[in-house]
Amino acid sequence: MAQVGYIRVSTIDQNTQRQLEGIVLDKVFTEHKSARDSSNREQLNALLDYVREGDTVHVHSIDRLARNLFDLKEIVYQLKNKGVSIQFHKENLLFSTDNTEAISQLLFNILGSFAEFERGLMLERQREGIALAKQQGKYKGRKKSIDTEAIRLAMKEEGASFRKVAEKLNVSLSTVQRALKHKE
Repeated sequence: MAQVGYIRVSTIDQNTQRQLEGIVLDKVFTEHKSARDSSNREQLNALLDYVREGDTVHVHSIDRLARNLFDLKEIVYQLKNKGVSIQFHKENLLFSTDNTEAISQLLFNILGSFAEFERGLMLERQREGIALAKQQGKYKGRKKSIDTEAIRLAMKEEGASFRKVAEKLNVSLSTVQRALKHKE
């Protein structure tokens, strides 16, 4: 019966130390990735493969595991089906195969919905901030990863095609097309 930790932060710059601090764990899976897409999280998938019946997965809070209710329920369902318990420390909720308390399920759904709601608000504020910055002329978008002139020169080489140039310069096909379409 292993005690397994799952720690997730959205970016490399964020600190993972405060999550699950002081909890004795046999193995820890740490992820530096957004919770937006649970199928694309290698450490979460590795955890799901690793755990066995009788194990307990420890997570700092519900929003560290998933940011939408559908993914959250799916992950917890997978764990419970394997006979694995899951402990959310911030919310003080434990879900085990024998835990069918209605109040726990209610709290789980409410807190999961709040995590999803919070993510939606954050994205809305981000869009509003970008729109305002664009109006004020402060937002120019992401800096170009490659100079447009370099793409044009590469396209003049013998045998050049959009795809070959994109591969050679390590940019997307649409970047090459956009560079040739617009004169700066």
